[in-house]
Amino acid sequence: MRALFVLGVILILLGVVSLFVPIPIREKHGINAGPVSVGVTTTENRKVDPIISAVLIAGGVVLAIAGRKGVR
Repeated sequence: MRALFVLGVILILLGVVSLFVPIPIREKHGINAGPVSVGVTTTENRKVDPIISAVLIAGGVVLAIAGRKGVR
């Protein structure tokens, strides 16, 4: 049951971090014509949807509580 508590704490931390840290997304657009390649790479920073962060935090709290009750 201690593993549930640790997993819950990890999920809580991931949920909180996902609220503030953007994830870089790279896209490559271009044309390949034989040995010649012309293209552009774009990078965009996107944050995770707050609903997903809330689900991670809520799931972490539930697992942490379940892990604590199993220790007793």
